[in-house]
Amino acid sequence: MVKFLAGAALPLVLTLAACTQADRMPTAADGAMFFADNCVACHGSDARGDGPLAADLKPRPADLTQLARRNGGTFPAAEALSYIYGDPKQGHLARVMPQFGGAMADDLVPVVIDGTVTPTPRELAGLLDYLESVQDSAPQG
Repeated sequence: MVKFLAGAALPLVLTLAACTQADRMPTAADGAMFFADNCVACHGSDARGDGPLAADLKPRPADLTQLARRNGGTFPAAEALSYIYGDPKQGHLARVMPQFGGAMADDLVPVVIDGTVTPTPRELAGLLDYLESVQDSAPQG
């Protein structure tokens, strides 16, 4: 692992280290602000998929408070990030939710996902923290 980091990944590690030294890591509060600006219209203010535009969308927006429950109690950070960031092979018209890639790739922070340091757009790192913080922990009935 150390050999790998010292070799091919060194420029990436140095870039990420410089970014996090100059700026603080995003928090769930930062993610809540991003969510309010970009997600509430469809997913609703409580992230339950009942935003003002939800009724007109097919499929309806997901209840984001249930991601961990649907994943055996563990928040699926890698899957959520992959879906939110967007598949570069699919355009916006291929899915209802917009892709949040593009210019975000210019400001990456290191996030550990499934035990692997993953370069993640700053806004989406905060959004992941926020989404994890709103998971419904009530036992299933």
